Amino acid sequence: ELRSLIPGANVLLGFLLAVSFTDAFGKLDRDERYVYFATLVSTATAIFLFMAPAAHHRLRFREGDKDNILRKGNREAIAGTVASSLAFTGVLYLVTERIFGTPEAIIVSVAFFVFTAWRWWSLALLRTIRDERRRPA
Repeated sequence: ELRSLIPGANVLLGFLLAVSFTDAFGKLDRDERYVYFATLVSTATAIFLFMAPAAHHRLRFREGDKDNILRKGNREAIAGTVASSLAFTGVLYLVTERIFGTPEAIIVSVAFFVFTAWRWWSLALLRTIRDERRRPA
């Protein structure tokens, strides 16, 4: 799954960096700049978290630490999806705000984040809870 998340985050980071050098970027108001910066940081954080397991693996390779490497990598991948969802939500907010205005941007971005939370985490967590209830004691 990281093979699809890493390129998406990289493309988003490239887009965000390129946008900051355009004339339109100078027209962002103070609030839009804060959302842009939070989106930029979220994207960079996602990339960092998605790539961290590879660095950890290289340092601990053949040290008999496979279980720890896998647990750590799983936690970082999950945290990376949180950062990615915040980044995607921020971009959606900025684009919607420019097209329609702030109220619409808030509605669309909150709805998108809720949808992302439901699809990416809630369904899996609900399944885990259900499976734990079915396990014999």
